[in-house]
Amino acid sequence: MSFTAAQITEKLQGEIVGDGSIQLTGLASADRARVGELTFAENASYFAAAEQSQAAAILVAGPFVSSSKVLIRVPNARVALARVLPVFFPPEEQPRGIHPSAVIADSARIDPSAHIGPNCVLGDRVRLGARSVLMGGNDLRADCQLGDDVCLFPNVVLYRQTQVGHRVTIHAGTVIGSDGFGYVLDEGRHRKVLQLGNVVIHDDVEIGANAAIDRGTLGSTVIGQGTKIDNLVHVAHNVVMGRHCLVMGQVGFAGSTCLGDYVVVASQSGIADHLKLGNQVVIGAKSGVMRDVPDGGRMLGIPAAPDRQAKRQMIAMQQLPELLHRIRELEKQVRELAAKCSG
Repeated sequence: MSFTAAQITEKLQGEIVGDGSIQLTGLASADRARVGELTFAENASYFAAAEQSQAAAILVAGPFVSSSKVLIRVPNARVALARVLPVFFPPEEQPRGIHPSAVIADSARIDPSAHIGPNCVLGDRVRLGARSVLMGGNDLRADCQLGDDVCLFPNVVLYRQTQVGHRVTIHAGTVIGSDGFGYVLDEGRHRKVLQLGNVVIHDDVEIGANAAIDRGTLGSTVIGQGTKIDNLVHVAHNVVMGRHCLVMGQVGFAGSTCLGDYVVVASQSGIADHLKLGNQVVIGAKSGVMRDVPDGGRMLGIPAAPDRQAKRQMIAMQQLPELLHRIRELEKQVRELAAKCSG
């Protein structure tokens, strides 16, 4: 599959500098680009490498000029890259139909355009929307509702009453709607609190591999529109995430925490229960959040503190060995002076 530089420029609503009729046969980074391919450069060093590559054209942002390459100038090269990648590498299309090994309840409703792969199980009253794909080994318990253009990779499990919006992707091995971790101490034993709620996932969400999102105790655990969740993330019961949040790998949320919109939580952070993180909050990697964070807050460390304060504490800790050494030297000098004075 190839496109002219002019066609790519039109798709990106950019500006072309050079021969728009040149054929572009693919897209690659500068160090891997072959003759006839498109590459990209978002800064001067990338552009220098792209200039030396075999690529025929360069996707650029900024006032770069080239005597040997066609340039496609856009406001943001990385955004343009994300938009043009599916043009050269369209997603694999799955044929409509149901594999003979699938087990489907009579009351399930499957859109004729959907694809159900081998060894899938669909329980009572499950609904699967148009062009949705179950790749294989998927288990959808009773009353699960999936919208249009949903893709479940192999071995994704949806517990009962899970609701999934349109254009949602869930990667392999993830479990949605498992029991929340709820127990009360009763006469010396941990008695389980039944988890009777569900999980609601809104449109345009993507969830990575081997994540676990627990259903609510009574209400719903909610993942907001456009939110992206990385691999190995745990979301406890009754957590509510806002729109367009980013959650990196190995993050854990305790129960009933509420996130605003555009929250970013970096890898290996833990969020305590019943907290509120406001809009556009950023949590740095390996942080332990123990209190509410207002809109726009940036937190770091264990326990998490405002990032500037946390960085000052880290710098102070790095200086601590030298400070201890200086204190010992001062103590030694004081003892020597005291000995002289007493003599």
